[in-house]
Amino acid sequence: MKPQEDAFGREMYDYFLTGEAIELIERDDGFMATSMGPAAYFSAYPDWPPYLQEGIDLAQGRVLDIGCGAGRHALYLQERGHEVVGVDNSPLAVEVCHQRGVKDARVMSITQVSRQKLGMFDTIVMLGNNFGLFGNVRRAKWLLRRFYGMTGEDGRIIAESNDPYLTNKPYHLDYHERNRKRGRLSGQIRLRVRYLTYIGQWIDYLMVSQTEMQEILAGTGWVVSRFIESDGSLYIAVIEKDV
Repeated sequence: MKPQEDAFGREMYDYFLTGEAIELIERDDGFMATSMGPAAYFSAYPDWPPYLQEGIDLAQGRVLDIGCGAGRHALYLQERGHEVVGVDNSPLAVEVCHQRGVKDARVMSITQVSRQKLGMFDTIVMLGNNFGLFGNVRRAKWLLRRFYGMTGEDGRIIAESNDPYLTNKPYHLDYHERNRKRGRLSGQIRLRVRYLTYIGQWIDYLMVSQTEMQEILAGTGWVVSRFIESDGSLYIAVIEKDV
């Protein structure tokens, strides 16, 4: 990644230094919106919604934090005594993690994660809506099988997603229809982050309903043991091995 493309990391770093930054999300149909904002990436456990608190407290043993951002989840898990490895494809976000006290944070994309590089884990967390980092169904199934081999018999994935169908906004519904006509899931979004003069790379980001998530898991060795609901469209899936 070229420095000028690390828009996400630059906003994290600037917010870390100054407490000010605004993230802009651009979708490939021209839709733009500000995100939840960098402040959320620096929030502490007492400020998290109950469903997120309940989900992260189910982490066990050695933990892999995929898409660790500014390190909020990794720091909390460290404080609870877990050995945590955080990975993010943003060099500046990883630098923020290091400066905030994350003991092991590495510049690595989700597709680079492997047992050979990182070892074995008891829990993989994909919080902050990071089930989306799977990108598409085919890649999700491939990576889920890889995660199976990176975890022990009692391995667990704690993943957050956003049900794309719980909206009545015409510009989202039109995008869903556009996706379906292209043979994509309704919630398969192509987006990039913009911040000041920084423009991130285009990525596919996958948002799914609970039914779609269960369909994606089929045949990968994983099943949803339960869902943890929020007050809105976000939810957490506790995913365990199908034994």
